Amino acid sequence: MRIGILKCGQSPEILRGELGDYDSMFERLLAGRGFDFSSYHVEDMEFPKDIHAADGWLLTGSRHGAYEDHPFIPPLEDFIRKAYAEHVPMVGICFGHQIIAQALGGTVIKHPDGWAIGQQDYDFDGDRITLNAWHQDQVVTLPEGAEVAATNEFCENAALVYGDRAFTVQAHPEFADEFVDGLIEHRAKGKVPPALLDQARARMGGTLQSGSIADRIETFFKAPRNVAAQTRQGAA
Repeated sequence: MRIGILKCGQSPEILRGELGDYDSMFERLLAGRGFDFSSYHVEDMEFPKDIHAADGWLLTGSRHGAYEDHPFIPPLEDFIRKAYAEHVPMVGICFGHQIIAQALGGTVIKHPDGWAIGQQDYDFDGDRITLNAWHQDQVVTLPEGAEVAATNEFCENAALVYGDRAFTVQAHPEFADEFVDGLIEHRAKGKVPPALLDQARARMGGTLQSGSIADRIETFFKAPRNVAAQTRQGAA
C-alpha cells in the first residue's frame, strides 16, 4: 500500500541531519507495516498530480497556522476536500489534524490557554496514551462528520475520526524526546514560557505510546473503503 506524505513543513535544519525531516520520521514510525512511501513538499508547492497518486495520504505538522495566508494552504484544502469526497483515506498530524478540520468546515484558532509542549496524556476511548505534543493552535469547532476520538483537559479535540475518510491527531507520535528537546533549544525561546519548557524537559524519559498510534494509523489505512462511493465519485 502506497502512502503519500504531504510535508506541510520541515523540521529545523539544525536538527534535520541527525534526527530527520518529518517524512522520514513517519517512515520510521510506520516501518514494517507493509507501506511504501512517496513524499511531496506541499509547503513548497510540490503537490501530487492527482488524489489517486497514492492509496492514502498523511499530512504532517508545520510551523505555520492553518488560518494563516500562505500560498500552499488553498490548494491543500482543495486537495483535502477532493480526497474526502472520493473516500481516499487521510491521516493528519498536528497541522495536518488542523488543516483537514478547517478544509472541511471546522475552526482552528491560536488557543488562549497557550501551549502544549512535551509528553501529554490523552484519553483514547478509555485508553491512556502518552504522546509528545508541540502546539498552540487547536481545533475548536468540529466540521460535519467529525467525531472526537481522544481528548484531555487541555485539548478537547485531541483526535478526530471522520468515518472511513480521515483520522487525525493533534499530538506528534513521530516525535521522540530528543527531537522535542531540540525544538526547545532552537524554536521555543521567546515564544514558550520558560516554566512550561522546564516542565517538558522534566518529564522526558517517560514511556511514550507512539506505537499505539502507529497501530491505529495502520488499521485505519488498511480498513475496507466504500468502493462503490469511490467509483460513483470518480465517474461524476
